Amino acid sequence: MRTDSTRSGEGHDLRHHGDAEVRDDGARLTDLAVNVRADTPPAWLRERIAGSLTGLAAYPDGRAARAAVAARHEVPVERVLLTAGAAEAFVLLARALAFRHPVVVHPQFTEPEAALRDAGHAVERVLLREEDGFRLDAAAVPEDADLVIVGNPTNPTSVLHPAATIAALARPGRTLVVDEAFLDAVPGEREALAGRTDVPGLVVLRSLTKTWSLAGLRIGYVLAAPETVAALERAQPLWPVSSPALAAAEACMEPRALAEAAHAAHRVATDRAHLVAGLREFAPDGLRVVEPAEGPFVLVRLPRAAEVRRHLRDLGFAVRRGDTFPGLGEEWLRSAVRDRATVNSFLQALDQAVTLAQG
Repeated sequence: MRTDSTRSGEGHDLRHHGDAEVRDDGARLTDLAVNVRADTPPAWLRERIAGSLTGLAAYPDGRAARAAVAARHEVPVERVLLTAGAAEAFVLLARALAFRHPVVVHPQFTEPEAALRDAGHAVERVLLREEDGFRLDAAAVPEDADLVIVGNPTNPTSVLHPAATIAALARPGRTLVVDEAFLDAVPGEREALAGRTDVPGLVVLRSLTKTWSLAGLRIGYVLAAPETVAALERAQPLWPVSSPALAAAEACMEPRALAEAAHAAHRVATDRAHLVAGLREFAPDGLRVVEPAEGPFVLVRLPRAAEVRRHLRDLGFAVRRGDTFPGLGEEWLRSAVRDRATVNSFLQALDQAVTLAQG
């Protein structure tokens, strides 16, 4: 496997995220740019959140939610930190811990690198290559890196790396951060490292905003060694997670919620297979799908992608541009997985958009 490394932060808008595609006039568009499930939160979860509103006069108490997360992953509560979404955890890591040589494996979610740079760190990138299927090779990471950040499954490539390959990155004195924000969308949570206590320096980040459509509520958590959790907690402001978010976290750890999430993961896999099959039909037009896709989104490369994306907007669909991800360029687009009817409509629009771009 070949990789490229760079310390340059130029050329990519690390603060651009999928929600930018649907701001302002985005209400008229079918949103395939954001990887949040469209059919949640379910009624029972909305009711739990609404029920917490009667207690807003009291300061948030996260003990019950923290215990619920710990029980779900079978770890002590001292290994759990609740955060205002996984994004807050990246900021805490960048500001609370000291690093000499942080490395971010790309293409992946850009917020970790942005947080590190904002905190004054010089970040080295390891760029996974398209010709290697964007697969991770532990040998590509510099041996002296004392912080390594990797996503699994990785946004935007939808590649699911073997847990053993990621664990092989662990070293004495190294913090290994694994962003598992989309792991609960993988059937059986294959290749998960959450709950592992035998990997030195391991920090796992989880988000509840994707599967449960809680992006507006901001709730996630960190699983790490107690001393790491304590350091991150000291960097948090007082009461960082709201009472409604805590209520949601506790509810999402319950058996029926876990069963519902597991069912949703299988449904996503079925819908993704339908989307990928449809996208393969565009191979004569030069479109290539990154496979095997394992997340609730699919990355494609195609000629004139910027034009295709603009035409798709005119046809009522928003997809995520890929050129803001280090390691990708303007010819890349990412689409969220949706239900079969939505996928069929999208594929019809894509056919028109490709034709218009070629014309």
